[in-house]
Amino acid sequence: MEMPEKCELCPRRCGARRQAGERGFCGAGLLPRVARAALHYWEEPCISGERGSGTVFFSGCTMRCRFCQNREISRGEAGAEISVARLAEIFLELQESGAENVNLVTPMHYAPQITEAVHSARERGLALPVVWNTGGWETEESVAMVEDCADIWLTDLKYRDDLLALRFSGAPGYFETAAAALRQMVRQTGAPVFDGRGMMKRGVIVRHLMLPGHGDDTRAVLEYLHGEYGDDIWISIMNQYTPMGEDADYPELHRAVTDDEYEAALDYAMELGIENAFIQEGGTVSESFVPPFDLSGVLGPAGKTDGKGDI
Repeated sequence: MEMPEKCELCPRRCGARRQAGERGFCGAGLLPRVARAALHYWEEPCISGERGSGTVFFSGCTMRCRFCQNREISRGEAGAEISVARLAEIFLELQESGAENVNLVTPMHYAPQITEAVHSARERGLALPVVWNTGGWETEESVAMVEDCADIWLTDLKYRDDLLALRFSGAPGYFETAAAALRQMVRQTGAPVFDGRGMMKRGVIVRHLMLPGHGDDTRAVLEYLHGEYGDDIWISIMNQYTPMGEDADYPELHRAVTDDEYEAALDYAMELGIENAFIQEGGTVSESFVPPFDLSGVLGPAGKTDGKGDI
């Protein structure tokens, strides 16, 4: 799959000529930029398992969330550009290390390069499920583009209220776009499939990160997801929001979610009849969920970024 002449991979459709050296709103150029590739143990249990999820953290992001915990990579400050051949090797190295899956974190702005790498790795023996771990604000076209590469969608539905999405993430028309993308994801994968160890092999998990003071929006998100999809998806209700030094224009983001706020959300989920859900225990407010973006597992022998293949 070739990079389009003008990039329209995300809802911003900025039209950057990335083949000619321009960078898009997301900060991405032509080559994939990766900040870390290693086993990760802090995803949902059916993704991390006992052996860890083989996460590949890509740099750049199409959103501008004021509360981003990974802003070192979302702003493109960390990482190294690598070839598609090297990316395919990384997938195989993660499999060799015992990973439960290949987990692509914030990948969609590199969809053409990643799909090429996945196909190459599969030809060379990659047999793990591939997880597309996305912020959820995607176009239907981009979701359809990666259908044959995405076994599991680990996606977000951050907001039901478009005004919140615009204020906190700079994402106009968020809900309609994210909801359409989610429908496409569920159509692709069908109902969740697990193996005998409880590891997900196919399906959709929708994450929702509670924000302090916005329990009403959380309730609206949960009501929508359960009403639309029932047991065809799993919902991950997250309380790990961690204040990251937001500026004075966002005073409501300067504190964590309280136990009472989170318990109220869980009570509402039970009232709705949600059963396929992941919840978090107390004490999850921490920057410990953020790994060091130190190029672990990214560079090949002698720091090579081009790989051994001919891609």
